[in-house]
Amino acid sequence: ALSSIPTEAEIAAGLQSCQAADSFDYKTFFVKVGLNSKSKDQVAKVFGILDQDRSGFIEEDELNTMSQSFVLSPLPFLFLKNFSVSARALTDAETEAFLAAGDSDGDGKIGVDGKTALIK
Repeated sequence: ALSSIPTEAEIAAGLQSCQAADSFDYKTFFVKVGLNSKSKDQVAKVFGILDQDRSGFIEEDELNTMSQSFVLSPLPFLFLKNFSVSARALTDAETEAFLAAGDSDGDGKIGVDGKTALIK
């Protein structure tokens, strides 16, 4: 679970910073949840949890849509809900901005290099 890396208090602070629609700022969020101060291995573990389909990338559908395949995952592919089930979904604009910031090669996905750039 994600709460084993960021603490529950850090998660609460991160989610508090982006409660309103279109208020998600990935830099602020990752600072608030403390990921910018975690080890490379801890960040990789979080990335692995967020990578719901285990593709090695975080794609748009893992940020703001419901999973169409309950075989792969019975959980929604909603980025903030990985941190708390009561969290909201990212808006389309937030999703596009987040992907653009982490997509280092223009393929529409956030890979290992992109996640490091986003968090640090």
